[in-house]
Formats: sequence, C-alpha cells, structure tokens
Amino acid sequence: MPYELKHVFASLPQMERGVAKVIGGDPKGNNFLYTNGKCVIIRNIDNPAIADIYTEHAHQVGVAKYAPSGFYIASGDASGKIRIWDTTQKEHMLKYEYTPISGKIKDIAWTEDSKRIAVVGDGREKFGAVFLWDSGSSVGELSGHSKLINSVDIRQKRPYRLAAASDDTCGSFFEGPPFKFKFTLRDHSQFVNCVRFSPDGNRFATAGADGQVGLASDMGVSISCWSPDSSQLISASGDKTVKLWDVGAGTAVTTFNLGSDVTDQQLGCLWQKDHLLSISLSGYINYLDKNNPNRPIRTVKGHTKSIQCLTVHKKDGRSFVYSGSHDGHINILSGWIRLKKNRRKGHSNQVSKMVTNAANELVSCSMDDTLRYTKLDKKEYSASDVVKMDFQPKSVSVAGGISLAVCIGQVVLLKDKKKLFTLDNLGYEAEVGALHPSGTTAAVGGTDGKIRLYSIQGNTLKDEGKTLEAKGPITDMAYSNDGAYLAVIDEKKAITAYSVPDGYSVKNEFYGHHAKPVSLAWSPDNEHFATGGMDMMVYVWTLSDPDRRIKLADAHRLHHVSSLAWIDEHTLATTSHDASVKLWTITY
Repeated sequence: MPYELKHVFASLPQMERGVAKVIGGDPKGNNFLYTNGKCVIIRNIDNPAIADIYTEHAHQVGVAKYAPSGFYIASGDASGKIRIWDTTQKEHMLKYEYTPISGKIKDIAWTEDSKRIAVVGDGREKFGAVFLWDSGSSVGELSGHSKLINSVDIRQKRPYRLAAASDDTCGSFFEGPPFKFKFTLRDHSQFVNCVRFSPDGNRFATAGADGQVGLASDMGVSISCWSPDSSQLISASGDKTVKLWDVGAGTAVTTFNLGSDVTDQQLGCLWQKDHLLSISLSGYINYLDKNNPNRPIRTVKGHTKSIQCLTVHKKDGRSFVYSGSHDGHINILSGWIRLKKNRRKGHSNQVSKMVTNAANELVSCSMDDTLRYTKLDKKEYSASDVVKMDFQPKSVSVAGGISLAVCIGQVVLLKDKKKLFTLDNLGYEAEVGALHPSGTTAAVGGTDGKIRLYSIQGNTLKDEGKTLEAKGPITDMAYSNDGAYLAVIDEKKAITAYSVPDGYSVKNEFYGHHAKPVSLAWSPDNEHFATGGMDMMVYVWTLSDPDRRIKLADAHRLHHVSSLAWIDEHTLATTSHDASVKLWTITY
C-alpha cells in the first residue's frame, strides 16, 4: 500500500448545555465510546490517544453502546435509525439496521445475553421500543410516558427488569420479556435525565434536573454511573462538580470540583474498572482522582466542532501541527504519538486559514474580521497581536517578514503586524492569495478563474498586468517551498502546476477529483503535493508525471476534507468536518 493511516487525533464529544451525554463503556474494560456529529468515537481508556472513528450514519448520532458480549456496538441517530455493527474488524461491518422510533434516539440498553435492545428518545407515535437484535421483532411495549424518554436501562441479571426516565418528570418500571409496564416513579419534580441499574441488579438510580439523585440530592444532575461493585456511584452536575456517593449511607463522600467557567459544567460520566471519567460542557474528558478531587489525573482535549485549517511548524527537530476550528479554537498536536492539545480561545468565529512565519509566529485569519499573530513559544493570545481588517479575511499567506491577506473585496499587504498597502476596487472577487517565498510576488486567485500576479515593490503591490488562466473559480493555491512552481486548484476539479522560472508556463495538469477540491499543500520535497476535496478524497500528485498519483479514498469518510499539511515528505496530516486530524504515512 502506498499509504497507511498512522494516527488518529479524535474529536471530543459534541455537547449541548443542559443535555446529558451518554458515554458507553466496553464490557472488556478496554475502551469507551461517545458521539460527535455523525461519528462514533472509540477510545482506549488507558491511552485515549489511541482512537477509532465510525462514520456510517447519515444523520447526527446521539448515543452508542457496546453489547455485553463486546462483539457489537449499537448506535442511534437523530432520524430514529439504529445501526448494529461489528467491533472486531477495522471495517466495522454493518450487521443489522432498524428504525424503531421516528425521531432522535437518546439512549440504548442491551439485555445481558446481547439478544434484546431497548431504544428510547423522541418520536411521533411512541418514545421507545424494545426488540430482538437479530430480527427487529418487538419484545414488549414502552408505554406510560407523555413526553420524550431521555434514558433507559435493563437489569443485567434474570429476571430482566427495564427502567426508563422521561421529560414528563416520571420514571417507569417494566417487567419482561415481553416487557410490560409495571409502575410509575414520581420522585422527581423536573425532567428525569438518567436511570441506571446497579451491576448487581439490586438497585437502580435516577438523576434529574431537580437535583435529585436516587437516594440523595444535588443540583441539576445530568447523569449517574455505578461502581463495578455496586457500593458507590458518581453523578455529574451542572454546578461544575462530580459527586461520589456511598449508596449504603446515602451520602456524598467526595466532591470533585472541575472549574468555575460555564464550560466546566459536568454533563456525562463513566465508571470503568478503576477509571472515573466525566465530560465537561467544553467536551473535555476528565480522568478523576479520588485522592485529589480538585485536580484530574488527566484531561483529554481537542476539537468539538469541524476543523477548517491546518499548518505545521518545525522547531528543535520536532513538528507541531496547529488546527483551527469552526468555533474559533486553535489546538496544538505536538510530537507524534502523545495527544497534547491546548485549547486557546482568541478568535470569536471560524478560523479560516493559518500559516507560520519566520518570526516564530502563528498567523491566523478568521471570520471575526481579524488577523492574529501568536508567538508560538508563548502559546497565548495578546491583544497587541490583533490586526482588525476592514472586511472579512478569507486567506493569509506569509513570506519573510510580510503577510498577504485576501479579504472580501480587498487585498492587504502587512508588515510588522501593520497594514502596509491595500488594494481596493479590484474589479473581481479575490478568493485566495499566495506569496512567493522570495517575497517579491503576490499571486491572487479569483472566482473568475484567473490568477493575477502582483509584484511587491517597496511597500506596495503593483499590478504588472500578468494573469494566469485556470479552468474555473480558484479554491486554493500554493507555491512550492523552493518557489519553482505554483499549484492551483479550481471548482472545475482541475489542478494546474505553473513553472515560475519559465514565465509561469503550464508544467502539468492533473485530474482525479469527483467534486470540488478545496485544499492544497506542497510536500517539503517540492516534487509532490496533496489535494483534498468535497469528494472525501485526498490525492498525492507527482509534479513531473500526472499519472503517478496516490489516492487516499474516504480519507475522512462521509466528510469532506477541509485542510492538509505535510509534517515531512512521507507524513501527511489531513482534517475534515469530522473534527479529527489524521496522520498518514505516504510511500512513493
């Protein structure tokens, strides 16, 4: 194989304020599960840097749960569809697919023999269903609720019992199979968010928006989870704490304080083996420490929203990958294996493009109408490093000490974090810019399919009347690192490489994408470049031979590839709207 997936830096759980997040545990104790967008993320609990992503749902996925056998996972989405798929093979082959309810699925429970599944959520005719996993045949009726059901659980011992929790402030209890309504629980005064049986099957706990946790009280409890020996449970709360309860005494014995910011609200938890995990509204995954409740053992960070751009910075022999997302966050993937992501809030809107300059700065442009210059050794924003643009910047490029920002209706040249020269009244819509590494030429690509070459003379951009023709509206372009070539991609799915020393004559044209390519990056070897697009494909092209190409099919399955960056000539980083970053080994 000319390419191999080397590493996955997975997204965090997608969170919503006031809505509990169900985290699925592996019966073998090795992995845990959560959802983000249309993806199910499987992470190793001992080393969460090891991750796998399932991307076969067509709609947003709300919950995923392992079968007690450990061989299958059931995941449910916003359309009411449930997919049951294999966990033992990397292809995750689909076993069965059903649509038990007509709306969003909020929780799933299996019987201990892995043969029956209960599904609850929102629906037009009913709020839940229980059925045989291999035929979809009903094995009971989940009646008794007047509003959507948030949570369901099944006693993991015979005789089976099923409990559900609803927005109608009630819990319900069923006997079966076939499961029949037995009685209603009216212990809560507000939404009931969660219900969970103890592993020994002797008790079950409910958690509600009124602050009640089964036997005790708290504030705005999202979800609870039992210890393996059934003697304790943890509950996650909107007051930014997780509490550890002694079930026998009915009291909280430890309170874990997770912060003071609104994003530190706790909306999910999992107790697996010796690991106590909680999920913050920020999406951060906290490994709790019983011996030090005010400081987690580790916090797993990352992106929760789609990633728009990537860039790589090399320092002291190490490579640092920077990723910028739809919600204005910039994260760092430092080194190769260890996941070290520092979330640094600065931009207030989508980060559209990022590059690093010779002054050891990260230059980023955003839909918040700013360019930011961030010192990479400081890893923090400072107000003095913000340049406010007249119009929204779409692209930024650097060479030497200068920066080129392509904005809506404007092209701006900057130096020393100040605007040097502005081109207005362009007469065309500029889309993307690229500075030649020498700092003498600025190439600007437009939606009219033309690339205009401006010479940089002193502090000005001079239009020399030199224009290159592409096949369609320009979507991205970049000079090779040695400045010998300019590669351009366009909406007509064409890729054109121009030879700079030969007066920008066409060196070669490349075709392969089935939909619009949107990102282009040159390999450090100046002989290869990669493109990614709306067709979910990544191609690695050979400059001298258009027929020699490496195709990474479904690089981010069911998500278009939004950005690319080379770490070295054999390692390519790709990202997408699935909020993950993948590292690929490329062999020519």
